[in-house]
Amino acid sequence: MGGADSMRSELVGMPTAATDALLVWGEPRLRDLPWRAVRDRWQILVAEVMLQQTQVARVVDRWGRFLDRFPDPTSCAAAPVGDIVAEWSGLGYNRRAVYLHRTAVTVVERHEGVVPGMLDDLLSLPGVGPYTARAVLAFADGADVGIVDTNVARVLARWSGRRLRPTEVQAMADASVPFGSGWTWNQTLLDLGAVVCRARSPACTDCPIREGCSWRGMGDDPAVGSAGVAGRQARFEGSDRQGRGRLVATLADGPVDVDHLPSVMGWRDDPARAHRVAAALVADGLAVTDGGHWFLPRRQTVRDD
Repeated sequence: MGGADSMRSELVGMPTAATDALLVWGEPRLRDLPWRAVRDRWQILVAEVMLQQTQVARVVDRWGRFLDRFPDPTSCAAAPVGDIVAEWSGLGYNRRAVYLHRTAVTVVERHEGVVPGMLDDLLSLPGVGPYTARAVLAFADGADVGIVDTNVARVLARWSGRRLRPTEVQAMADASVPFGSGWTWNQTLLDLGAVVCRARSPACTDCPIREGCSWRGMGDDPAVGSAGVAGRQARFEGSDRQGRGRLVATLADGPVDVDHLPSVMGWRDDPARAHRVAAALVADGLAVTDGGHWFLPRRQTVRDD
């Protein structure tokens, strides 16, 4: 991996020696995750959407179950959006299920039911951003594109020794991919951030590229405030998110009487809050109401127009 690859990596501070060391370290250590055994764009897309802001352990079982029911975009698009939301319930951030349904409808309408393999086409899908689009290309097609999630952004900021702007972190990710190694490189970088270069208590002594790192666990952490690096998540217990999740989970089993709404959401003594948060679910396409009951949407009312 020399020549053009070396020049490309050195432009952003990740020389070939470092990429080689990381690949040697990573290949035998990659976590055994079920979506890493497939190369189907829809299956990869579902995994990546599920993994957004959700722990890997929670996704492992749910990914296969979802695909058993909705094995392709056509089956997903044909189902009522409420069925998608019900199957998603428990993963959190249920709005992702609505966007996935919208994406499936768009893929059927514009791409003959096949998830596209071009970056611009993927980015035009509802709810698909730069990370998810590049992840589909790298993990389904082996494309030499760099993906940036919070783990990767943290690794790159620490390697550089400074906070990175959005354009910088994406450019560095793209330029660091060794030619022909898009799948392995991105999986390895993700695992490095997840198990070694962690947000808290990073295991710097175990890092295969420690010698070239500008931070090495000393001084202010350059990842804090760097583009793409997530901050601390707001408390879940007692939050609106918790109430939303409780209502969606209950609606997956059947309608909820309007009088029972506060208790279902955990706010028996605050019905105003329950109705406010439930109204937001309606606005997000996650619920409907006839005034007396609340339901999951059962018609394909959510469209990308």
